[in-house]
Amino acid sequence: MRKSCAAVLLLVLTALPVRAGGAEEEGTCSLGGYVRNFSLFLAPASLKRGGDVIKEPDLGSTINRLRLEVLDRLSSALSLEVEYELSALIQDPRLFQESGLFVGPSSLEYRAADFRQRLVPAPGAEARSFGLGHNLDRFVLTWKTGAADIFLGRQVVSWGSARMVNPTDVLVPFAFNEPDKEERRGVDALRVRVPLGMMDEIDLGFLAGRDLEPGKNAFFLRLKTYLFKTDVSLLTLSFRRHLLVGVDLARSLGEAGIWCEAAWVRPQAFLGEPGSQGHGGDYVRLSAGLDRNLSRVLYAFVEYHFNGAGSRRPEDSMSLLRTPAYIDGSVYLYGRHYIALGSVLQVMPLAPLSSIFLLNLNDRSLMLAPSLEINIAENIYLAAGGYLGLGRKPEHILGPLDIPPLMLHSEFGAYPDVVFTSFRAYF
Repeated sequence: MRKSCAAVLLLVLTALPVRAGGAEEEGTCSLGGYVRNFSLFLAPASLKRGGDVIKEPDLGSTINRLRLEVLDRLSSALSLEVEYELSALIQDPRLFQESGLFVGPSSLEYRAADFRQRLVPAPGAEARSFGLGHNLDRFVLTWKTGAADIFLGRQVVSWGSARMVNPTDVLVPFAFNEPDKEERRGVDALRVRVPLGMMDEIDLGFLAGRDLEPGKNAFFLRLKTYLFKTDVSLLTLSFRRHLLVGVDLARSLGEAGIWCEAAWVRPQAFLGEPGSQGHGGDYVRLSAGLDRNLSRVLYAFVEYHFNGAGSRRPEDSMSLLRTPAYIDGSVYLYGRHYIALGSVLQVMPLAPLSSIFLLNLNDRSLMLAPSLEINIAENIYLAAGGYLGLGRKPEHILGPLDIPPLMLHSEFGAYPDVVFTSFRAYF
């Protein structure tokens, strides 16, 4: 399968008649993409152990990416999109085993088959400070018929109108503190969109898990409509044998925009007795907020997030990792109640300054996330930013084997401080 994937990619990239610019004419193909450098500096949170304070060494990482994007209009109704990425990493060896960002959505793989993504070091070799990887991230055939649009292959599947945390987006979500949100990871899927009118649509599909194993696949049915000046989306999703029922509402209110996105999840609904011992029980997640342009150069939003899978006590946080919400449900925040404030200030016409404040209302810990981006030339961007966690530091304890050795006294106090820079150029 690895060899066949590479052969198909090579065939597509070499056999198609490529030209620059948009691929608007039938039978033409366009080539685009970007190069990007992304550098991170991480300072892990200090730990308390007895009367001592333990400080882990700082970590660094530099990622260089080349991404090629091919779009071929095979006919007026048929098109093929292929995106391939080559990545070179120079980083601390520990980051090859863990992300270094402390938390994030669990890594769920909705790909039926794939080639080995890490080329260097070779299988079985110890990772040192250099790594080379590649990723066939898009390979999707789109067929537009009179009755429906059909998408087959590796593609993006995501939903949600919330700004910080999307309760309905559990397939391949971004963490709020993910510095690089340029591309969402592609999944292997068959998706059908059926228009029902000007603003109405039925969206249904199948996502393939590894080797098409029944317990690793996902199915969804989503209805999108417009009622009472409100965009309404209703979602039913089966993933990893769990059931999610979601709703997403978004509309304008005067000069502001408002939204409410919510999901109810029943773990293991399609396997055994739901909610029984070890299944974690049903839970609800909800995000609601509003945004507005306060002036010609200032945009701001506020959002409340409720995490029914979380805990009111930060000391109980580590035990949550054994529940389905955190294993399969892409839940990663440990508390229950959060407030997010965000703003974008246009300090210059091509230089937005973004600021985000995320407060855990249960333990009063705070995450600050400023960033600045500058468009220095056409299709060339520089950016810098960081994530600073404020709160009580975690503690390393010694006790029975069934008790996690790491105890959190606040959520964001356990996060590392992160500073990042990026350079990207599109072609």
